Amino acid sequence: MFSARTAEGDVAPGYERHRPEKTLLYQIVEQHYPDFLPEPQAQDRTLPGYVQDEFEAFLQCGRLEHGFLRVRCEDCKHEHLVAFSCKRRGFCPCCGRPADG
Repeated sequence: MFSARTAEGDVAPGYERHRPEKTLLYQIVEQHYPDFLPEPQAQDRTLPGYVQDEFEAFLQCGRLEHGFLRVRCEDCKHEHLVAFSCKRRGFCPCCGRPADG
């Protein structure tokens, strides 16, 4: 996390990028999801498309390599990369959590 000084000289809290790849849930899904995909087919079943979509979106959520915005402070000219989120509410713990406030 970084800090920035306000016009009054106070330290204001800054933006800290969410790093989903560092979470235990992400690591488990990333490691085991590819091995899980063929399991339903082996049992003559199919994994619903919406379930596959949720997992795929979860694995891309918050990762810079899947898209981002470059945001710049007009006052201090400091730049941040803000990764795109999946904006899913069912499975993603980052996007599904209630908003602060």
